[in-house]
Amino acid sequence: MTVQQPRLLFIDSYDSFTFNLASTCRLSIPGCIIYIIKNDDFTIQQLLPYLPYFSAIIVGPGPGSPDNPHDIGVVKDIWKVENAHLLPIFGVCLGLQSLGVEFGARLQRLRVVKHGQVSTIHHSSTGLFEGCGPFGAVRYHSLHVTLASDGELEELAWANDGEDNGRVVMAVRHRTRPFWAVQYHPESVCTEQDGAEVIENFWRLAQKWTKEKERTIRPWDAFSKHIFGNPWPAIAPHSPPPSPSLRSVITAVVDLPNLSVTTVAEMFGATDDKSLFVMLDSAAKPGRFSIVAALLPTSLQITYNVQDTFVTLKRGESLAREELGTRDVWSWLATFMRAHKAKGIPDVPFWGGLVGQLSYELGVQSLRVAQKADAKLQERYPDINLVFVERSVILDSITGKVYIQSLLPDDDPWISQTVTQLRVSSSHSPILETSFKSTPPPIITLPNKPLYIARIEQAKDRLFAGDSYELCLTANTHVSIPNCSSATPTSWDRYKMLRRKNPAPHSAFLRLHPSTFLSSSPERFLSYSRPPHSICQLRPIKGTIRKAPGITRAVAEELLAGSTKEVAENLMIVDLIRHDLHGVVGEDVQVKQFCAVEEYETVWQLVSVIEGKFKENPSAACDSDGEVGWEVLRRSLPPGSMTGAPKKRSVEILQTLEDEERNLYSGVFGYWCVGGGGDWSVTIRSCFKYSRHAANESTPACWTEEWTVGAGGAITALSDADAEWDEMTVKLQSVLNSFGAPTAQ
Repeated sequence: MTVQQPRLLFIDSYDSFTFNLASTCRLSIPGCIIYIIKNDDFTIQQLLPYLPYFSAIIVGPGPGSPDNPHDIGVVKDIWKVENAHLLPIFGVCLGLQSLGVEFGARLQRLRVVKHGQVSTIHHSSTGLFEGCGPFGAVRYHSLHVTLASDGELEELAWANDGEDNGRVVMAVRHRTRPFWAVQYHPESVCTEQDGAEVIENFWRLAQKWTKEKERTIRPWDAFSKHIFGNPWPAIAPHSPPPSPSLRSVITAVVDLPNLSVTTVAEMFGATDDKSLFVMLDSAAKPGRFSIVAALLPTSLQITYNVQDTFVTLKRGESLAREELGTRDVWSWLATFMRAHKAKGIPDVPFWGGLVGQLSYELGVQSLRVAQKADAKLQERYPDINLVFVERSVILDSITGKVYIQSLLPDDDPWISQTVTQLRVSSSHSPILETSFKSTPPPIITLPNKPLYIARIEQAKDRLFAGDSYELCLTANTHVSIPNCSSATPTSWDRYKMLRRKNPAPHSAFLRLHPSTFLSSSPERFLSYSRPPHSICQLRPIKGTIRKAPGITRAVAEELLAGSTKEVAENLMIVDLIRHDLHGVVGEDVQVKQFCAVEEYETVWQLVSVIEGKFKENPSAACDSDGEVGWEVLRRSLPPGSMTGAPKKRSVEILQTLEDEERNLYSGVFGYWCVGGGGDWSVTIRSCFKYSRHAANESTPACWTEEWTVGAGGAITALSDADAEWDEMTVKLQSVLNSFGAPTAQ
């Protein structure tokens, strides 16, 4: 007799912790197969015929309220199915609230919301909690239920919030139907083991009920597979052409510990505002490698806008469009990179490949959230702006080694010539960077403070209503420099000033017309190692204190790691990132570091590290030869640290609270190497401008430069509006200093 694997139907209410819970289910119910649907994919009439194919249902968490049909979808109906269709159900958070509302419980707002906070869960140690003692569990909710004293639901667990909220229901069961639910999040990284074991106990209770009722599970068939698709995790293949034979990267290695990155940059065109130029600059610890591209006049630039059905390919003066057809732009780029694979020295992270920027709006599109209605189609920054780098110089700040590389065949003469030039440059004393007076002085237009503070209060209202756990509210500051002339500091001058005033491990100078981009970002978003056995790593930062006299490590740890608000912000993003990784790689996701205080050049920061590994499987939908990292990037944008959680609902709310597109701000910049690895940083502490005249046009005698600087912060239920404004202006100042601007107020 063949024993069927347990088959679970997971109903997702557009949450950003769904795949974490799915992973917990896989660990708690060995061998289970999980099919995930959205709560609005089916009506109850459409779903009923398929319930006999499933062993149980998991009702996941989600934003909003169980009494709002838009938020809850089919979940409200699943509790009331007739006995003939009955099967065990386990609900989490919104799932508990929905179960409660459908069976007479009263839905109320907590007086003090609990988002990303740990509470002790008390229970009767029976049934769902058999074998468990009191445990700490993470809560993400602003709504709760009060059970009717003579109702059909029984309280199984509770939290004592004291003066905040009193006793709050944490788990329930239906007295006659096989329904159980918990209010806390068993899947959170900070929920203790006993809190996660309730899923094992649910499964034990579900099996017992199934046996008693003699319920049988129908075998899976082709029609069911057609309706529900592949089980989680499922990765859509890009269907690229077969990899060509690998080219070898021509490489020379020299020891030049005194060679400065800016000197190399100026050798390859950083000072020429009309030419394309890219540099990824590890200007401060813990950054190590800096990448300077030696672009050719014919280097390929690839651009794409979210409203377009094509990519634009530009080589010098040559311009072409390639229709995407049935592919999306991510698939197109994956196919492009598959055709350009190469192999170089393993110690070097970048051998050549794509370098550039991906906008915030590109991520918004991937979430299937509508773009802002007032978005200007004219003079929009490209949402993808990349250049294919065939020649590069890589500087290792730890060993002092410099790697000169080329993907071009028979390019040894250029390698030799460049080695000679670099040796000569290294023998000269570096020129000390001096301050410049911004002439004419810039006109700084800050966000409207009363409006920004009002938006913070509006954001908090949405948090209290249960629509989000955290909202990363931002606004643009505009820097206008009128009457510019040839004597005005160049973009490169401004970058060097930014680099000197605010050195950062993920600095960058990217001039990819029509945009010019200067960055002093402290935050890596995603790095993925070369295949096989790729490791994807994300390093979210939530919590920053500027270095100052008296701010020792001990003080910083008390103010950051010891702060309920800062840790809660970080935890919410860690759980969101775990979800993003689990969605692609499956179960193998680990938090390698949680809320550790790290020292940077000018600040102390609260940093977590999350890693995921793809379980390579010959039958897997995704080719294990190198697109896992790219798929993680696609599914993780926009960065969760710049949106809040749940991501989709948070982005929808932010679209109503922010007046302008974010453009490059809150997106990512970095590279995808021809070897399959990549490294992308979050676009913060950065500024950018749009060039209105083409690179081949003559420069006017007088012009106005317009720069944009984005800044903001994570709004939680614990946020103070004035403090959030102050934090936003502090972040702004790190960039405004490069314009010689006075302190922002």
